[in-house]
Amino acid sequence: MKLAIVVQRYGTDINGGAELHARYVAQHLARHADVRVLTTCARDYVTWRNEVPSGEERVNGIPVERFPVRHERDLRDFGPRSTHVFTRPHSLNDELRWLESEGPASPTLIARVRKAHRDSDFVLLFSARYYQAYHGARVAADRAILVPTAEREPAVGLSMFGPIFRGVRALMYNSHEERALIQGLSGNHDVPAVVVGVGSEIPARTEPGRARQKFGLHGPFIIYVGRIDANKGCGELFDYFLKYLERSGRPLTLALIGHPVIDIPVHPQIRHLGYVSDQDKFDAIAASEALIVPSYYESLSMVALEAWALGRPVIANAACDVLLGQCLRSHAGLYYDDALEFAGILDAVIDDPGLAAALGANGREFFASHYSWPVVERKYLDMFDRLTAEPAARRMEPLPGWRARRMRTLPAAAEVVERIPTGPAEWRPAARGSDQ
Repeated sequence: MKLAIVVQRYGTDINGGAELHARYVAQHLARHADVRVLTTCARDYVTWRNEVPSGEERVNGIPVERFPVRHERDLRDFGPRSTHVFTRPHSLNDELRWLESEGPASPTLIARVRKAHRDSDFVLLFSARYYQAYHGARVAADRAILVPTAEREPAVGLSMFGPIFRGVRALMYNSHEERALIQGLSGNHDVPAVVVGVGSEIPARTEPGRARQKFGLHGPFIIYVGRIDANKGCGELFDYFLKYLERSGRPLTLALIGHPVIDIPVHPQIRHLGYVSDQDKFDAIAASEALIVPSYYESLSMVALEAWALGRPVIANAACDVLLGQCLRSHAGLYYDDALEFAGILDAVIDDPGLAAALGANGREFFASHYSWPVVERKYLDMFDRLTAEPAARRMEPLPGWRARRMRTLPAAAEVVERIPTGPAEWRPAARGSDQ
């Protein structure tokens, strides 16, 4: 079997988000199929600047073809376009221009995807909102498997994505909440789909004591891992944590791992550990009282799954449907709506070791049942078998004509998303390794 995996960026130095997700999937499916990655020459997700030479190389033994991005992202253009399509009535052409502005626009990559459609059994497309996934789905529809990695944010409500969600051969969702959101927006219930998520490369052994010694973390601490950004809820996290310290006077430290794009408060109980190795990350998580995930928007929190695999509880922002749903399904996380609940959870985790241990044990079982690599690989392989055996549910809808694309009758994307019900998705307990 031949598989083409298409993603906006790719490399061992990209350690988060959909790009890491794609790399993990590529490496694990390479055990079962002939895998080839098609991507851009960009490394930075803000500028999409061409920084890596075009052409073919091997990354961890997998052939990777890179294609140049036509232009860097101009925030002076992209910002106003986003405001327009997210908040006002607009046309399909407005949305297509927004997509071009967002990037990474690479016509040569799409031409290569068109060729891959002819010589691959399936084309896996990562991150629905980006140029390569949208145009890749249109040129490879009958063999396209979309991994949306979609969050509940305005872009997913753009009308241009509905035909994509309905027209690909299958979708591999990260969570029940992501599936409910996309089905609510597009009505694609008849398209083959499964909730699969992604595994992680969990080390066989961690050394919590080594991490404590290396980073000088001698007392109890909670840990945040990821981009330190207001969009990830970090500003609110700092506010809640500082209020907690002021009220409680407890010797609890907040440790941070990740690249900061906002200022980190100067406080002796807030420690930025900087960039660390994967082993350091896992050792530090294992040493913590709990992982904190303050984000409002996630399609799947890989670091939450890693914490559960290591037997640590997760403290999550209840405003994020995905995180709330994962906590409820796993019985391994606690969640807060405001600063008082945040403080109460911290007290409970610190004061009740039995509670923390029980949450951690539930997390280990949840990870093993649904996110270990044998489970994830089997879901992909089962989907390939299913698609090989059955015809497509429907064809990709063509783009409207010249006049229709210019009519400003499409609703504001943010309003479309707001009409979709919020909260954790309905689910039922399922057998080990099944679709949860």
